[in-house]
Amino acid sequence: MKTLNKTILLVVLSILSLSSCSEDFLVKKPTEFVDYASATSTTANLFSLLNGIHRSLYIRYEGQNETGIAGCMQQIDIAGEDLVFPISNGWFLQVYNWNGLSNENSQDVAFPYRTFYRINRNANTILENVDVATGSDADKKIIKGQALLYRAFSHFQLVQLYGKRYDATAIPNSQLGIPLVLSVSNEQLPRSTVEEVYTQINKDIDDALVLLVGYTKPNNSHLDLRVAQGLKARVALVQQNWPVAAANAALARAGKSLMSNTAYVSGFNSYTNSEWMWGSYVNELQSESFANFGAYMSRNYSSTVIRSCPKAIFNKLWDQFPSTDVRTTIFSKTGQHPNITLVSTAVKFPYTSQKFLSVSTGDSRCDVPYMRIAEMYLIEAEAKAKMNDATAATALFTLISNRNPAYVKSTATGQALVNEIHLHRRLELWGEGFRFYDLKRTNSALDRVGPTTVPATTSNHISSVAQVLSIPAGDKRWQWLFPRAEINSNPNIEQNPN
Repeated sequence: MKTLNKTILLVVLSILSLSSCSEDFLVKKPTEFVDYASATSTTANLFSLLNGIHRSLYIRYEGQNETGIAGCMQQIDIAGEDLVFPISNGWFLQVYNWNGLSNENSQDVAFPYRTFYRINRNANTILENVDVATGSDADKKIIKGQALLYRAFSHFQLVQLYGKRYDATAIPNSQLGIPLVLSVSNEQLPRSTVEEVYTQINKDIDDALVLLVGYTKPNNSHLDLRVAQGLKARVALVQQNWPVAAANAALARAGKSLMSNTAYVSGFNSYTNSEWMWGSYVNELQSESFANFGAYMSRNYSSTVIRSCPKAIFNKLWDQFPSTDVRTTIFSKTGQHPNITLVSTAVKFPYTSQKFLSVSTGDSRCDVPYMRIAEMYLIEAEAKAKMNDATAATALFTLISNRNPAYVKSTATGQALVNEIHLHRRLELWGEGFRFYDLKRTNSALDRVGPTTVPATTSNHISSVAQVLSIPAGDKRWQWLFPRAEINSNPNIEQNPN
């Protein structure tokens, strides 16, 4: 390498190519071609590595549909009941039918495992070097705070998939979680308990909350104090720690405004949206083309999967909302989508989504949302409802009256109010990677059963290719199997029941 910039670039690319937590998933050295110590010795270089993590969130590593967090988001919603495949489609079909989730040799269980442990390892690379790097203390705090959030986020996603749900009535949660990886090594780690994993997640977030005070991020691909507070609220919601969830959600959204209805229907494709807290910007020079989020979840891009199998909303969900709710207008009941341009060969199906729009029929770029202000209102409302706090309905009203001017503040209380909040959460966050997690954390069953008589104008799992219509709460299949390749490399990992 003849210049430092080239050296750093190669290090970033090398680190991004790393994988999980055993020899099969990891490269022992970041690269044999560069001076790794020099590349991590200054805060300037570590900022480059941090930018590499930001970029890695939407890099295609393996299959065409497996592009970073965006691909994982699709899995999480496809495994739920609110996203419908109108016809058979090869991409994530085994996730849709839950076959891939209980097959230790499937790419469906390997993909998120590798993706999040890659992010985790890259964060650990930064954390092991930042304190001794040359540079200002202010820069070190910014770098370290964001790396800690990435490590917390990765462990949080993984434990929700591969561990049993967190149960606040069973403290400590001694059920098996995931390997807790806190250093760059090939140590063959056993699974930590769910309690141990959440303890570390919270420690990393709490440390980041201190480090990121006063940091103003350049754009929404970076992680700041609001993102830390938002992640803290998410974790607390899963742990049923209602006071912490409500408080941090309120802090995260403080001073931020919800998007207008005009912005809501514009395509969910810009991370500059006033409501977005964290998301990925897909640069034209870094586009993954047919592997982009927009190549699967948009309605207007001309890809085979979108032309033949556009994503639809479960009609049982859509039908529960009035036409005055702007969120219903981003789904076409007839499937004709009169206000957007579709390619002439696009097959029409009812209730298909136009929530996400790509740049054009020939450009699949679509920025990817990871955290929005709307989610914070929903977390605050749910947590307060669980505490029987009278302001729960107020938090919900602030959000929903923005989406539906005809909405009347709810007078429900207790579980009835919680149910109303959950219903709005399903519609608001459709397609953003929450539904499987929400079903699991609330210990709810998967229920895709629709009307026994299916009219031609409905989008329903019974009339589609779904082979699985229901999964009981607490079923062993809510814990995804660990990849067989990982267990072969690390015999200390105990497989989930198959």
